[in-house]
Amino acid sequence: MFQHSRISPAALVGVAFAHAALLGLLLLAPDTTEPITPPRPQMVSLIEPEVEEPQPQPKRQPKLQPPKPVVKPLPPPPILAAKSTLAPISQPEVEAPKSTPVPKPVPEVLPPPAAEAAKSAPSASPPSTPPQPADYLANPKPPYPHLSRRLGEEGTVRLNILVNPDGSVAQLEVAKSSGYPRLDRSAIETVQSSWKFEPARQGGMPVAAWVIVPIQFTLRS
Repeated sequence: MFQHSRISPAALVGVAFAHAALLGLLLLAPDTTEPITPPRPQMVSLIEPEVEEPQPQPKRQPKLQPPKPVVKPLPPPPILAAKSTLAPISQPEVEAPKSTPVPKPVPEVLPPPAAEAAKSAPSASPPSTPPQPADYLANPKPPYPHLSRRLGEEGTVRLNILVNPDGSVAQLEVAKSSGYPRLDRSAIETVQSSWKFEPARQGGMPVAAWVIVPIQFTLRS
């Protein structure tokens, strides 16, 4: 069994007095807490950086070349008057003309007769023979176009032909048409491809010459 201890009245009074003293100290103590001040708003301003303008670069000054020294022309050397060392020229004495004797007449010598000069003259060349014209040989006839036969086309074409010295055809042209292009074309193609001629001759030598050849196309042959 536990026994309850009794607290004396004097102890209770002491405890109460201690509490009262402590409370009085708390009330008398000065309030040391500082009042809380709200923070001031801070203004932030953006500062734009200053743009530095590019400074102009100094111009390059051309290098000054030192002036070339002026060469002064040398003064011409003094011209000394040359002393004349030539002796004075004496003029020749003019003699009086002497009388010349009159010459005796000399007999003239006649030239030889002109017969000898006539012998040395070249003899005249004999007269040149006239050129022999070209002639056409027994050459094949141009073919008659079938359409010209059917249509009854007839006519004579005259060809102006340049014959080479070897007898071949160098050039030809239509001197007079037959009136039908088909007949003219047949004559031209045949003469150019297969005809031969007897060339013209000059002094016995073959030469190139023109000759006119008539070619007839007729249905009665």
